[in-house]
Order: sequence, then structure tokens, then C-alpha cells
Amino acid sequence: MNIIRCDPSHAEQILAIYNHAIVTSTALYDYKPRTMEAMAAWFETKRKGNYPVIGVISESGQLMGFGSYGAFRPFPAYKYTVEHSVYVAEGFRGRGLGKLLLAEVIANARAQDYHVLIGVIDSQNAVSLKLHQQLGFEAAGTIKHAGFKFGRWLDVDFYQLILETPAQPVDG
Repeated sequence: MNIIRCDPSHAEQILAIYNHAIVTSTALYDYKPRTMEAMAAWFETKRKGNYPVIGVISESGQLMGFGSYGAFRPFPAYKYTVEHSVYVAEGFRGRGLGKLLLAEVIANARAQDYHVLIGVIDSQNAVSLKLHQQLGFEAAGTIKHAGFKFGRWLDVDFYQLILETPAQPVDG
């Protein structure tokens, strides 16, 4: 198993992981599977924002999971805050890959001088909530009935990790 930086050549495997999450879970508050065109735009947004897409691949080259982050809100004063996500392919869950990927996401955010990582997690996703707690994230609030999927209202929990970076933040 190797940690890599994903690029558009990994789009098809990322898309398969995303789409599985969309149609089978509340990990993504989306209804319809995404397209390759959507993935191309996603990668372009990551490139423009200098946001890494971190993957874990098997010895045979299969993408086992990925993590990334992006803008939290589209206002300049949020420039030190990012919202992250981590997804592990169904056949590879329970092996510690989520923890490995989230640790890499944190390390990359720290290296890029971000200050706060935000995880937006379905309130029923006990595995993700526990993972975030294990890596030092703290509950920052719950929005009740934030989403509606699979015929029911969904609550979402916000978790945050405050980093010691940047050493000298600036306005503007």
C-alpha cells in the first residue's frame, strides 16, 4: 500500500468511490451519481486552489480510498479554514485507511498553513465521528434536518481541528 497524490488519471476510481457513497449512504448529501465531466471540474477546482487529493493505492494499483479539502466558505476571511473529506472504498473499510488518509489530510493542511479543518459529518455516521474524535477533532455543533435523503431528515455534525499554523496570520 502506498500514499500518493491523485491526479485526473485517478478520476474513474474516485468517481466509483463517490458514486457508491452517493447511492448507498448518507456520507454525501447528493442524490444522483456524478459524471466524469463533474470529476474533471472537481480536479480543476482542486488544482486552482492548490488543494491536494491524497490517495492510498494497493500493490496492484487499485485506489483504496482518498481524502482532500477545499474552501470552507467563499469569503476572504475564511482563507485559513478548509473543509475536508475522506472516503474509503467499500472493500477496504475497517483496515485503518480512513485514519491514515485523515492524518495525511491534516499534515498537508498544516504544511499549507491552514488553521482550521472542518468535517461535516452525517450525525448517524458513528465510524466517521469516532475517527475524527480519535484524531483530536472536537464537536462544533449540529444542524438538525440539514438534509433530506432516503425519505428522512438528516442531521449533520460539524467537527473542527484547530492547528497551530500559520505562525503569523494576516488580514486581506
